[in-house]
Amino acid sequence: MLLALALGWWLDVEPFERLALNWRGLAWGIAATAPLVLALAWCLRTRLPPVVRLVRIVEQRLAPLFGGSGPAAIVLLALLAGIGEETLFRGVIQTALAARLFPWVAIALTAALFGIAHWVTPTYALLAAIVGAYLGTLLLVSGNLLVPIVAHALYDVVALALLVRVKPALASSVL
Repeated sequence: MLLALALGWWLDVEPFERLALNWRGLAWGIAATAPLVLALAWCLRTRLPPVVRLVRIVEQRLAPLFGGSGPAAIVLLALLAGIGEETLFRGVIQTALAARLFPWVAIALTAALFGIAHWVTPTYALLAAIVGAYLGTLLLVSGNLLVPIVAHALYDVVALALLVRVKPALASSVL
């Protein structure tokens, strides 16, 4: 969030200018989480080799980081990531680029940066860039930064909860 504020100051972009705290934005954000969760479910079930490798890497590298986390810690982390990343990428970077370029070009460039920032593997970066384009489109269509913040944070809650609760339980039940 501090990076978003600093970059926003430098680029003369108010990071929260497009944020409207209202029920409509909250509802849109909740509904917009569904495609992300469906994509996660596909990633966990597919036999596509790059995605299978990605899931294995995420389980091996990230699950231990969050293994002892309770529900409150997961929600807090997801909320901080949703607010911080969306403020930076959609609230500042996409907004600054959209002031100078066509909106779809701004979304594409911001999505590419989002993918690079999430680089774990090339597959992860590509999937993150696709998610970034989706979140950028949500901002463009809704005009409200709350929508991608809620979708991002709620998705992260689901993904982290699955990572620390479901996957280890499945692994231990197989052994």
